[in-house]
Amino acid sequence: MTDSRIHRATRDILATPRAIYRAFLDAQAVSSWRPPQGMAARVERFDPRIGGGYRMAFIYPDGAAGHGKTSAREDLFEGRFTDLLPDRRIVEEVQFHSDDPRFAGTMTITTTIEKAKGGASKVTFLAENVPPGISEADHVEGMTSTLRNLADFLE
Repeated sequence: MTDSRIHRATRDILATPRAIYRAFLDAQAVSSWRPPQGMAARVERFDPRIGGGYRMAFIYPDGAAGHGKTSAREDLFEGRFTDLLPDRRIVEEVQFHSDDPRFAGTMTITTTIEKAKGGASKVTFLAENVPPGISEADHVEGMTSTLRNLADFLE
């Protein structure tokens, strides 16, 4: 029996579903808001269409303890867009580049965007089949940080 690990984070963002959706499909925008607090991103490839994808790295700051999945300072990963429903849903299959088997496998991240009160939109990350090397606490903290960055970027 496989362990289907599921992690979730949600935030209301004062932006339209259209603005949020567009922020996910622009490489420059993604590189500015997607890495969690204190990290930077490097986008190596980005093709925002169903069947297209990206290659990206999250980079830990100088002096940070070695926590990277690919190297001491870097999480390199590739994603493939499996569903894009404009202004409503983005589904990505993500794989980390790592020699550590605890980070192997394909994680599915579904982002849903729903209208909320007061002109805001509710954005939810649902990560399924999360590799066992990623703790729920760390992952939820990272996703929450990313949603905060997205809010700061758009608001």
